[in-house]
Amino acid sequence: MNSLQLWLALLGACVLAILLFQALWLSRRVRKHQRTEPVMGQGGDPVGLIPPGARVHEPLMGVTVPVSEGPLGGGVPSAAAPSAADRLDRVTVVTGDSTVSAVSAVAAADTVPAPPPRRPALGARLDPLIDAIALLRIDAPMLGQGVIAHMPVSRRAGSKPFLIEGCQSQTRQWGGVAADVEYREFRVGVQMANRHGPLNEIEYSEFVQKIQAFADAISASPDFPDMLNVVARGRELDAFAAHLDAQLIMRLRTQPQRAPWPVSAVQWHASRHGFVAGTTPGRLVLPGREEGSPPILSLEFDAQAALADNPHDAQVSELVLAFDVPQTSVVDQPFNAWCAAGQALALGLEAEVTDDQGRELSPSVWPTIEQDLKGLYRQMREHGLSAGARSTRRMFS
Repeated sequence: MNSLQLWLALLGACVLAILLFQALWLSRRVRKHQRTEPVMGQGGDPVGLIPPGARVHEPLMGVTVPVSEGPLGGGVPSAAAPSAADRLDRVTVVTGDSTVSAVSAVAAADTVPAPPPRRPALGARLDPLIDAIALLRIDAPMLGQGVIAHMPVSRRAGSKPFLIEGCQSQTRQWGGVAADVEYREFRVGVQMANRHGPLNEIEYSEFVQKIQAFADAISASPDFPDMLNVVARGRELDAFAAHLDAQLIMRLRTQPQRAPWPVSAVQWHASRHGFVAGTTPGRLVLPGREEGSPPILSLEFDAQAALADNPHDAQVSELVLAFDVPQTSVVDQPFNAWCAAGQALALGLEAEVTDDQGRELSPSVWPTIEQDLKGLYRQMREHGLSAGARSTRRMFS
């Protein structure tokens, strides 16, 4: 073996050693990130996750939840962590019309509640209430495959999305365009308002430009609504929606004499009440019933702490529990879920609960927030935007 072969053999050995070391290091990092459940000690207590002197409470075993002035002119619920001697065998949550057992709102302490059954979500459909719709007429029916090939790559005009639908030749039903279906005409609708504001002249012009190019590609004749009329309708819709756009916020903070919570402890307590990891670091969600639907609740904390290599070492001192009123269906009972989850987390983590302005919560306005919510729900229904409906979710997005 000459010297060149020897050096090549040594170089190959070094490369293999480096690759092996890298694989072992990556494997160790993955195992650290996957360790979200604490090690359980005697009596079922998590070892090393709860601050010294803290107590692990049963879910929703405590006193009546207080509330204070909140973002809707009503209030948000609170739950000061009572001592074990103050805890009751059952807790009731008092709302405006009824008294609901809080024990039925969450699972037992030693079990993780199963998420609600998830139904397949229906695709979004154009709605004249929130969309400016242009009709595209064609001379002869055509398959969706040829239409899809010419659709715009981006389905947005500025900050406003638009949808393309076809009318099937056989059923004459409108819906999303499928490759193997024959269509007799098409329509395209741009959303006139969302949480970014109303549709403006520049965005509408971009929409017309994109759809005109699409119509030319499929030999269709478009009929666009008048721009000034569309822009005026968008402003009216945005002004109306601004009064209905609400989120309920509850902040949970560590008590002054307590240490911050390890991220793993927060994840463990939240998972006991049905929360799962969200799409972004530091965000846990209580899933909705429909596949692809917005979550019922969200629980957020510092994203940098969530990205730490070891969740046992990373600590947080504040959590934000929220639900988006227009996005969440009344059928999911988000208000009751919000109250129950907030009380359970406050008791389990021994947290102080405040509103979004940092004020302590008072029990005197507990029924007020429910009445405010009922008023919002009623206004939304009267204007065809029921909470959680497809058009409402698109509007408040």
